[in-house]
Amino acid sequence: MEILVFGAEQICASCVNLPSAKDTAEWLQAALNRKYGDGISVRYVDIYQPLEGVEADFAARIQADEFWYPLVVLEGRVIGEGNPKLKEIQQAIDNVKIG
Repeated sequence: MEILVFGAEQICASCVNLPSAKDTAEWLQAALNRKYGDGISVRYVDIYQPLEGVEADFAARIQADEFWYPLVVLEGRVIGEGNPKLKEIQQAIDNVKIG
């Protein structure tokens, strides 16, 4: 199972006191490894790099201010945005694993 964390090197204006998207991806990987082991990977996606498919779509939507970053996506579904909450992300993972 792969979780994508979209963001940019520059911290968004409303996220000044929050960790960067890259830091969020690293924190999330560590937190999820503690709970789920190695079964979940977290990948940082820079919205300003050349992308294709679903990744390009989410990057464009962030750049169009439809979403805030860091944007956390699981199986094409947004499960966290702006200041993602670990509990909500874990609940989304559990729902996918059960379903």
